[in-house]
Amino acid sequence: MDANILQTPIDYLKGVGPNRADLLRKEIGIHTYQDLINFFPNRYIDKTRFYKISQLQRNSAEVQVVGKITHIKTVEQKRGKRLVADFVDETGKMELVWFRGHKWIRENLKLNTPYVIFGKTNWYSGVFSMPHPEMEPVEEYKKQLRTAMQPVYPSTEKLAKSGISNRVINKLMQQLFIETKARFYDTLTDELREELKLIPRAEAMFNVHFPKSQELLTKAQFRLKFEELFYIQLQLLRKNMLQKQKIKGFVFEEIGSNFEEFYNNHLPFELTDAQKRVIKEIRSDLGSGAQMNRLLQGDVGSGKTIVALMAMLIALGNDFQACLMAPTEILAVQHFNGLTELCENLPVNIRLLTGSSKKAERKEIHEGLENGEINIIIGTHALLEDKVRFRNLGLAIIDEQHRFGVAQRSKLWRKNTVPPHILVMTATPIPRTLAMSLYGDLDISVIDELPPGRKPIKTVHRFDSNRLKVFRFLKDEIGKGRQVYVVYPLIQESEKMDYKDLMDGYESIAREFPDYQISIVHGQMKAEDKDYEMDRFARGETQIMVATTVIEVGVNVPNASVMIIESAERFGLSQLHQLRGRVGRGAEQSYCILMTGHKLSNDSKTRLETMTGTNDGFEIAEVDLKLRGPGDLMGTQQSGVLNLKIADIVKDNAILKTARYYAKKVLTEDPNLESEKNLRLRHTYSQLAKHKNIWNYIS
Repeated sequence: MDANILQTPIDYLKGVGPNRADLLRKEIGIHTYQDLINFFPNRYIDKTRFYKISQLQRNSAEVQVVGKITHIKTVEQKRGKRLVADFVDETGKMELVWFRGHKWIRENLKLNTPYVIFGKTNWYSGVFSMPHPEMEPVEEYKKQLRTAMQPVYPSTEKLAKSGISNRVINKLMQQLFIETKARFYDTLTDELREELKLIPRAEAMFNVHFPKSQELLTKAQFRLKFEELFYIQLQLLRKNMLQKQKIKGFVFEEIGSNFEEFYNNHLPFELTDAQKRVIKEIRSDLGSGAQMNRLLQGDVGSGKTIVALMAMLIALGNDFQACLMAPTEILAVQHFNGLTELCENLPVNIRLLTGSSKKAERKEIHEGLENGEINIIIGTHALLEDKVRFRNLGLAIIDEQHRFGVAQRSKLWRKNTVPPHILVMTATPIPRTLAMSLYGDLDISVIDELPPGRKPIKTVHRFDSNRLKVFRFLKDEIGKGRQVYVVYPLIQESEKMDYKDLMDGYESIAREFPDYQISIVHGQMKAEDKDYEMDRFARGETQIMVATTVIEVGVNVPNASVMIIESAERFGLSQLHQLRGRVGRGAEQSYCILMTGHKLSNDSKTRLETMTGTNDGFEIAEVDLKLRGPGDLMGTQQSGVLNLKIADIVKDNAILKTARYYAKKVLTEDPNLESEKNLRLRHTYSQLAKHKNIWNYIS
């Protein structure tokens, strides 16, 4: 079909009009014909099957039965009356129930006449009943044109109140198919269609809105889901390829003496196989002549810092500078201290630049970067200021990428005429499915094993009623010279309440542990007070740290061996996992205790079972993705990324992998989609880019 007709404003569709158009735009984002055709049902009512009363099951499924009404009576109840009819077929009897509209129903229902009824069944004291059934005399039923599988579209309260019911949407959809003559040209090559046995696009579109059978619906959904995911992958992979062709990177030919010296004589521990593999991947990128754009994923404590340092040492060995940017001052300071210690026997000049660096020190750092005296700079957003210029920045490392916007990353790029190599690190494990979609244009490395000598953290779930036992356990651990975190949830809407919870908790701990020093950290404190308290705890001057989630990222206290999470049911899985990662950093056995009340939702139970069942961040991320969906997982600034129309990244994981495989195959053979057979792909691709229907703003 001519794509232009699909860009027609929805106001022009027969049956819409200005008021409805306004509602459709505001409530469900339907602006054009194209938006309406891509507004897919979220479930279907199966009217292909008729049940006998004896076949009904005790589930609340919607069913269709043919039978006759033999008797109607009114039953008094606490509030008002209900109307009850006996409905029979040759296999048994059930009841139809109405709580309102009695007069009309009594007048219009015919006894002993065959009806088709449809609705949800309830099982109550030995009898099936159906409240407010849809009813139609069999004679009428036979005359109507209808599809057996009836689509149910997503709706909002406002739409329903304004009379835009499911039936209305269905009518508009029919009208749209009439006006466009249901001619939807194919967007995929014949080769792809044959290989994957895909039905034509027009047939898929029709059967997703008006399915003729279960089987055709399944084929239609597969076809449209594949197409949607295929074009996302095509765009991401193409972006990655173009970046490699277009953006030349510095070629790091040497490994350099610093790297050799560090690797042979100063490694604090033997590298794991995963670390070795990742360093190899990074080295091959740095020597390839294209700009590196790599995402390094590794669980808390998996040793990303050493990998980052070794990449920086390769840059230094080729006479370049390197920088590492962290989201908070505490993290930047921690990286600085860690790297300074690792490099103490190397001739490497490392400096720290943050918001609280003094004026004189800043000036000195700015000069040192411009004349090349400083080899490695570690800092926060302060590195992005225009005053910060490098002599030759060869590698930029960004920690906890999701806390930095894309604009901030590109500022780092512009510090050089040739953009530096980029390594993005994250301790938030991203499930493979999501990584393929969100970061499809980055190459991905994963450190999936912990350094030797680390004992897995023991995680248990305890109810509030066991608190005294938990306190006794804490006393034993502190008695052995260990330190303890107690973390309270923070829910933005009610900071007063959170603060009160925290203070109550602090007081009860102070009463329970009179002989110990306690630190407290929360969001309402000044930054320097927080740092002071964190520092006391890190130095071992306080034994217990009571805090809200501000300690989530980064603080490294190897002596802390117990993490207590209060009201654990109020935390998300990734937060629980991040918090747990604050302990287990030393050689001692560490513990994480999840405290909750007795009332727990099913999701909360799943989260707690997952936490006590595994320490694997990737496994946890997969469960989290199933529970929360992709939008929430990436936090607010990324939430628009996957406004998929029909595919679902979690449930359609297998289709996603297939789509990525075929997108890769197409681009390997024909990177610019120039060949005759790929013209359709090229045309659709440029249309999608033009109408921004593809996620142009992905990482």
